[in-house]
Amino acid sequence: MDTPPLHHKLAKQALEAAQPVVPSHICVLVARALEETMARIVAKFGGTSVADLDRIRAVADRIKREYDAGHQIAVVVSAMAGVTNGLVELTRDAHPMHDAREYDVVVSTGEQVTAGLLAICLQEKGVSARSWLGWQIPIRTSDAHARARIEQIDIAEMERRFTDGQVCVIAGFQGIGADNRITTLGRGG
Repeated sequence: MDTPPLHHKLAKQALEAAQPVVPSHICVLVARALEETMARIVAKFGGTSVADLDRIRAVADRIKREYDAGHQIAVVVSAMAGVTNGLVELTRDAHPMHDAREYDVVVSTGEQVTAGLLAICLQEKGVSARSWLGWQIPIRTSDAHARARIEQIDIAEMERRFTDGQVCVIAGFQGIGADNRITTLGRGG
């Protein structure tokens, strides 16, 4: 399931096979034409869009259509509807004056669940997909826990995965601070 779509493979093989016979400038023109027909799509799905497994499957269907059209896709997902509110309530119940760093650890888990479920649903549909958490990319943020701001995103590994025909499913709402602790971007972030 972790293989690029057939048309990606065939185009790459055709270019590689043609190089000894076809002048290199023609191969470059063909490669550019292929790139021009392929878009890089970044899609964001909020909590209501991924509220349950049926809705996550519907999102997977939408992504598959774009994937089958040959596009490179990054998907950012929120926690399923109501999950973050429940996690916030748990932290308050545990201790009303909770540590903001531990709060971020707890409340960021909702997006992790959604990202994993969407990647699984995409794989079930034959789409090469992998989930990513903020620290894995990494999405570098300020150290302001529960209200961090993005400072830098290193997409080098995601670029490599796009080239391999993989959909990147990213857990929204989270990053990693300078202290290598999980941070959250604040509600609606």
